[in-house]
Amino acid sequence: MAKTQLNVRVDEATAEAARERALQRGVSMNRYIEELVRKDAGEAGQTFVEAAADFMEQYRTVFAEEFGRQGDDRP
Repeated sequence: MAKTQLNVRVDEATAEAARERALQRGVSMNRYIEELVRKDAGEAGQTFVEAAADFMEQYRTVFAEEFGRQGDDRP
């Protein structure tokens, strides 16, 4: 996969915290930042799925009344 360079400005305390965390994990700063972004993107997707599932559960009876219970074996 091709790499793209990003230039990011953060305060010194944030930079130092990132350096320390990368060192603790035994990875480069680049790898650490990549992992953080990937994790954040995955959590956003998971959060959406969980919210959609909660919404569907909250309004399950409304949907069942409006559209019937086709294919739904739940009580």
